[in-house]
Amino acid sequence: MSSVRLLNGLGDVAADYDVLLCDIWGVIHDGVTADQAACAALARWVATRGPVVLISNSPRPAPEVVAQLDDLNVPRAAWSDIITSGDATRALLAARAPGPAFRIGPDRDAPLYSGLGLDFSSVEDAAFIACTGPNDDEVETPEDYRKILTRAAERGLEMICANPDIVVQRGDRLIYCGGALAQLYETLGGTAIMAGKPHGPIYELVLDRARTLTAAPLAMARVLAIGDGLATDIAGANRAGLNVLFIAGGVHGGPDLFEGGRLSAAAVTRLLEDQGLHANFALPSLSW
Repeated sequence: MSSVRLLNGLGDVAADYDVLLCDIWGVIHDGVTADQAACAALARWVATRGPVVLISNSPRPAPEVVAQLDDLNVPRAAWSDIITSGDATRALLAARAPGPAFRIGPDRDAPLYSGLGLDFSSVEDAAFIACTGPNDDEVETPEDYRKILTRAAERGLEMICANPDIVVQRGDRLIYCGGALAQLYETLGGTAIMAGKPHGPIYELVLDRARTLTAAPLAMARVLAIGDGLATDIAGANRAGLNVLFIAGGVHGGPDLFEGGRLSAAAVTRLLEDQGLHANFALPSLSW
């Protein structure tokens, strides 16, 4: 694999691309604070280059994410549209209605199920599991679910997981997401099905949306994916055959990626190659 190219900013390659597919959590905000330089870079892209489609592993449909971005003061000028794992997962859930489903996840994720005609039940009566993440991600870990997931696996229930992320940053902490529960479930012998990054369905949705936002036919070589998650953003973009800008200061950020206070191309390349992944470019954080 070739070494990753370090950029001074997004402007270095702006002329080479027409569309951005950009991750949200870890690139635009950390769950608490918006990155104003990232927002400014995306807004400049929209104003001067073309559409930005945000691609998120949020288990909630896009309108709920819009509200969250508004609350964090992310300007709407910084994006053209949003596609979420929740959007991609609703088709999987609808195909299994009325269930019943054994639901795992906080009340804030209820919009995922709106209008699908799903019923909910105990694990003993359920036809499958619908998981968006821990019920209380402030304190719970996957181990809190081992007993009930063991019972679900014994019953042969499929898990539909609406958020493949293992962890995300919330401020200065890492919190567990739905993917961590799906990972545990698979070690217990269960089957987990996901539509979000890095899986194909969400990329099909986001590329279809990008095509509607561009005046000319969309060339895959002119689409740039931006993200910080190796197993989700980077792996998904690699599978989809997209060029990639890795944000190295996100969830995988650490001193090992820097030399003398500057991002190291060699260290970033090693990190990616250790996971069998590739990125064309890297930045510590998104900027113009």
